[in-house]
Amino acid sequence: MSADACHAPVVNQVLLAAQVIERAAMRYTPAGLPALDVRLAHASQIEHAGHPRQVSVEIHATALGDTARQLERLAIGESAVFSGFLGKQRSGRGVMFHISQLDTSPNVPALT
Repeated sequence: MSADACHAPVVNQVLLAAQVIERAAMRYTPAGLPALDVRLAHASQIEHAGHPRQVSVEIHATALGDTARQLERLAIGESAVFSGFLGKQRSGRGVMFHISQLDTSPNVPALT
């Protein structure tokens, strides 16, 4: 690892327009915070290496506190723009998207 890489800023930020495709029941952390687990789906066409590419992904996500309450109000199939960071799933295997904010304003594009 180069000296420059050791001093590079640490960034773990995700911004994803997606649909809620699955939602678990609201649960509560030992500290009493509401927590909600969902599965999100995203599909789009992006340009990669100068060529159009169809991209689709499903990812497990979780939210805490007021964000969990806001997420609970989204209907299955409803789209939003989610922001947060990546971490491990509670099982220790796989990736979990930790949602810190979501935008459900009318200008959020509908995903097909």
